[in-house]
Amino acid sequence: MAKKVVATLKTGAGKEYSKVITMTKSPKSGAYSFKETIVHNDHVKDAIAGINTSK
Repeated sequence: MAKKVVATLKTGAGKEYSKVITMTKSPKSGAYSFKETIVHNDHVKDAIAGINTSK
């Protein structure tokens, strides 16, 4: 399945997107979880800022 995503991102329009991986710590258990999103290059900083302020 990963090959299909990679092939899609390598096309001309796919180069305008980036994968953003953020890490959050659970207040109850202290365990870390990771969230992956694909966003347009113009909105990477907004995606990171939005995730950090949602605590």
